[in-house]
Amino acid sequence: MSAPAPQISAADPTTAELIAARPHLKRHAMDGLLLDGVPLNAIADALGTPCWVYSAPTIRRRLAELTQALAGLNTHIHYAVKANDHLAVLTLVRQGGAGADVVSGGELLRARRAGIAADHIVFSGVGKTAEEIRLALGEGIYQLNVESAEELATISAIAASMGRTADIVLRINPDVDAGTHAKITTGKADNKFGIAYGEAAALYAHAATLPGVRPQGLALHIGSQILSMAPYRAAFARAAELIRALRAQGQTVTRMDCGGGLGITYGDEAEASPAAFAGAIRAAFGGMDLTLMTEPGRWLVGPAGMLLASVVLNKAHDRFMVLDAAMNDLIRPAMYDSFHGVVPLAASNAGPDRVMDVVGPVCETGDTFARNRLVAPVEAGGRVALLDAGAYGTVMSSTYNSRPLAPIAMVDGGTWTVIRARQPVEALWSGEIIPDFTA
Repeated sequence: MSAPAPQISAADPTTAELIAARPHLKRHAMDGLLLDGVPLNAIADALGTPCWVYSAPTIRRRLAELTQALAGLNTHIHYAVKANDHLAVLTLVRQGGAGADVVSGGELLRARRAGIAADHIVFSGVGKTAEEIRLALGEGIYQLNVESAEELATISAIAASMGRTADIVLRINPDVDAGTHAKITTGKADNKFGIAYGEAAALYAHAATLPGVRPQGLALHIGSQILSMAPYRAAFARAAELIRALRAQGQTVTRMDCGGGLGITYGDEAEASPAAFAGAIRAAFGGMDLTLMTEPGRWLVGPAGMLLASVVLNKAHDRFMVLDAAMNDLIRPAMYDSFHGVVPLAASNAGPDRVMDVVGPVCETGDTFARNRLVAPVEAGGRVALLDAGAYGTVMSSTYNSRPLAPIAMVDGGTWTVIRARQPVEALWSGEIIPDFTA
């Protein structure tokens, strides 16, 4: 008996619509899909597939747009390194005037290696180790975002022992639902992040009495891929209320870290507006004489990246399009059921779009990029691009199934260059040791 015909949501954008909505993409009659004028097939010919491609102009343009939206607000932009930590990306961010938001010692050292000044770095994260705190204090970063009373005590003790005074802000948990995927919401009361709103004022007062720390303000972050301004307005209003209460108690409050989380277009949803985000910040904190911060990640780099893959075969009467890319390369669809547009690199479609599952070769049912998706047919040996994969793509890649890490190219000025070579398969076991007792 044949399988039932797949059903598809009428909201799925077509291939033409996906390309038309992305200004950095064009389809050329001879060269096929272009990224900033560069034929993607030429990159795939040289590097093989799977491979990643980033657009430098897209990152620059989006950072400039966000900077312009925040103009006049005394706002520092700290790029969320966890979104994409490649040194070339961090260098573009630095050149655009942004600092870094880091969540590990490794990210801190990456940011420094890319030339980002220590006093342009903030350190977030719920589980900073003593070693990471010492590193941050030794580097002299701008601030540590404190996530708990326990962490506050640890920072105080370490800073005092080093003869340092750490500028800190308390990350509050405003108990606001960001309306995003459950795995990327961070501002609800049952999330692990931040200090309970009702406990923050007392802890701030306590921090002011401790050696080695200097409380400067508050921070919050309510989630990622946020498309509506309503959650921001609610969270910012709670933070502003707390700042007024702290100042009324005689506390010094000079900084407010507004977090990040701005969402992008993956399918045909409207992406978050930097101007609207700036408006929400201005409405809550304008006139409060604060140094403001924001921590964009996905919004800056997500649309700038894509994963190129070849079609290995089409299976079961074209029910499955099997790619040579897999969940070890791009895990977001398996982890979050996320949408990434699938667009052929060829100059023209082999036929009208049809409903298929786009899958990888890994021995996991979850190794699926799209289910019941309207996609352009691509014959075996043809290639596709998985769009909007510049954030949480390469940084979450693995070598599962002993699949080497894919190479990365960056496009700029009508040309491209390799910024990471394909990992040799021998590198997968080069550091492994077979113990003597196995002899």
